[in-house]
Amino acid sequence: MEHFIVSARKYRPQTFKDVVGQQAITNTLLNAIEHNHLAQALLFTGPRGVGKTTCARILAKMINQNGEETKDEDYAFNIFELDAASNNSVDDIRNLTDQVRIPPQVGKYKVYIIDEVHMLSQAAFNAFLKTLEEPPKHCIFILATTEKHKIIPTILSRCQIFDFKRITVKDTKEYLKYIAEQQEVNAEDDALHIIAQKADGAMRDALSIFDRVVSFTGKNLTRQAVTENLNVLDYDTYFTSTDLILENNIPELLLQFNDTLSKGFDGHHFIAGLASHFRDLLVCKTPETIALLEVGEQTKAKYLEQSQKTTQEFLFKGIELANDCDLKYKTSRNQRLLVELCLMQLASITFDGEKKKNGKHFIIPASYFKTKGIPHIKVNLPQENVVVVTDEDFVEEPITSNIEVENSVVQVSQTEVAEKIVAERPKIILNRQSKSTSGLSLSSIKKKKEHLIKQMDVILEDDDLPKESFTEAQMQTVWNAYVKKIEDQGKYNLSSILSIDTPKLSETTIKLEFPNETNKVEVERQQYDLLGFLRQKLQNFDINLSITVNDELEKKYAYTDMEKFEKLKEKNPNIDLLRQTFDLDI
Repeated sequence: MEHFIVSARKYRPQTFKDVVGQQAITNTLLNAIEHNHLAQALLFTGPRGVGKTTCARILAKMINQNGEETKDEDYAFNIFELDAASNNSVDDIRNLTDQVRIPPQVGKYKVYIIDEVHMLSQAAFNAFLKTLEEPPKHCIFILATTEKHKIIPTILSRCQIFDFKRITVKDTKEYLKYIAEQQEVNAEDDALHIIAQKADGAMRDALSIFDRVVSFTGKNLTRQAVTENLNVLDYDTYFTSTDLILENNIPELLLQFNDTLSKGFDGHHFIAGLASHFRDLLVCKTPETIALLEVGEQTKAKYLEQSQKTTQEFLFKGIELANDCDLKYKTSRNQRLLVELCLMQLASITFDGEKKKNGKHFIIPASYFKTKGIPHIKVNLPQENVVVVTDEDFVEEPITSNIEVENSVVQVSQTEVAEKIVAERPKIILNRQSKSTSGLSLSSIKKKKEHLIKQMDVILEDDDLPKESFTEAQMQTVWNAYVKKIEDQGKYNLSSILSIDTPKLSETTIKLEFPNETNKVEVERQQYDLLGFLRQKLQNFDINLSITVNDELEKKYAYTDMEKFEKLKEKNPNIDLLRQTFDLDI
């Protein structure tokens, strides 16, 4: 059987022109050789598999060439490679410095390549300093490392540093395509792209993965075979997930996630990939940013097609939810539930958005429809005696209908007919949807107050609403009923505040007087629920609330320490005996 050579060795670059993705560095080194500006100490740093050692070997070979060499001439006697991972002691460095003094037998320079130089010990670094700073004129040192931060500053200051970058997905894919042609492998563009992405900027890793997948598939390299062999989630998984999310199909979405887990994939991997998928869709929304999409041509077409189905608002919210799930995943005790909850929230974004797209609604008393037939409206009577008219209910043929509904309202969406109704009847109730807020901060309290104002039906000066007269005694009876109601609900603080003063009636205005501003603010926060209760029970929608603060009352409700003690002593005389026994102060 013929000996197999892995692609990373078989196709290792022999000249700077063959090096992939490091044009800036290779051009600099070529110009330095050509103009005799090459430093005697070079440091090649960067991620693994990007060509540091390869460039060091090519440079070492080119230094001694003068144009008269034969093609196969080798300068191996002038090139010394030292692996600092296993030769990191002071003695190893001393042996190296002893060899440096000897001039080359062939050629002009002796080149020392020290790989993984960051593995040298502190003492070895110190022993190397003097030689590195003032080497013989026939010596050049090339140091290579993946961790530049571990090298002491005194070494760095003596070297000319070259930072190797990660190789781009595009460059990696093009080189893999060249390798596939050399090996007569029929490879799909998307398959090579997945390998390039999996390599994460390292050409050596890309070639190793390529060999492994070719061994699995033979001469026909498909995207499906690559994803199956590498155990990576295919693009189709995320395209399907996004379609289910846009369709608000939560059951199918959860089943698909379960299938993904059953194939051995991690939930963290899935949700992170979904966030990246949303990012790629967002990139496709603008023609200028499509270049940021690092996928094959066939997959790019799918991204462009699906991006047309989504909105920027959906994608921003989707990225936010997926990223939040990604951050919480490691600390979650029930990680599967966390991802499933995130998927359900994602599938609800467009559903909520569709409800919000209905826009403004005009709420009109049903009694208005008792006397007028409204053309072009098809009326239905759903539950709770509320007539809801939507865009779909408007028909071309005139339909006259009288509605016999008591104490009900009709909700009409903002259309031409609704605007005509509003023009005839300008004093309407505007009902807006608003986000619910929590009451944990001053700003949220303010927002909650504004939210209640918007949700409260403004029904002032409407002749169709009841305005029955009532007495002060009736009002106080309903007031006490409301206090009892909120006390039963556990709102003891509010019930006690409402019991501080007896409400007075002035026409349709209920007047209250409190000892401090805190009581006033608390009642004002709850006045909308209170007024709604009073208006409904008393059948008068002109009722208002007037609250004033009387500082003199503060003294009436503020007790001194001695007054508190006297009150306690009245309830239990033994309190005074306790104070005298232990000689306690008030």
